[in-house]
Amino acid sequence: MEPRNRVLLSGPPGNGKTSFAEAIAESLCLPFFLVRYDALIGSYLGETNTRLRKLFDYIRTQPCVLFFDEFDAIGKERGDTHETGEIKRVVSFLLMQLDQLPSYVIVIAATNHAELLDRAVWRRFQMRLGFPAPDRAMQAAYIDRLLAQWPDIPRLKPAEIARRLGPISYAETLDFFQTVRRRHILGLGQVTIDEALKIELDLWASRVMPSGGNEERSDKAVAATGAKGKRREAEKGTGISPPTAPICED
Repeated sequence: MEPRNRVLLSGPPGNGKTSFAEAIAESLCLPFFLVRYDALIGSYLGETNTRLRKLFDYIRTQPCVLFFDEFDAIGKERGDTHETGEIKRVVSFLLMQLDQLPSYVIVIAATNHAELLDRAVWRRFQMRLGFPAPDRAMQAAYIDRLLAQWPDIPRLKPAEIARRLGPISYAETLDFFQTVRRRHILGLGQVTIDEALKIELDLWASRVMPSGGNEERSDKAVAATGAKGKRREAEKGTGISPPTAPICED
């Protein structure tokens, strides 16, 4: 029996997919390789496949963790009529290389847009894990863990802080509390931790809840964008508006 060595992670950004891959490499004491698409994808016919072959030939030389972030950039659905024949050949070659990897090479792929992946990609990964956005209880538990590491703990309860922050990712939560901690440290004793937290919460509220509301402004922006697109097509004389794509919010 060979160990399972291919894992697919999906979910909105900022909720731990990259941290999970790094933690696997650290726990197993293996080198961690992150694929750079700017160095992998070429503009000439067959260039990307050549670079992919070199990548996998090197990876096979040692036990390691190979991480594909934003995997939908290379594992796209081959049935998409908007894609070129080159990307279809790349996906087919990538799937063949994944099948031939030895079990001592752990491949972890992460995507924010699982719906864009080729259906055959899903079968290549023995484990498929979802990383959903945290609910309020999960966020409060994460805040409690962050505050436990501080020498001074604010009086405001983690559940109340989570309520005031609203539905955000773990990464945004961490950034917020690092900002609070910086303000407290740079206050040089003149700013208490409660004052620092209050200042940042007030700033946060003004940032995430502008007048008119984010959803209303987003809807207006989408409507305006659609109207502009149709007007451009009409000006070209085609009369055909571009296909609408699903709106993904980070």
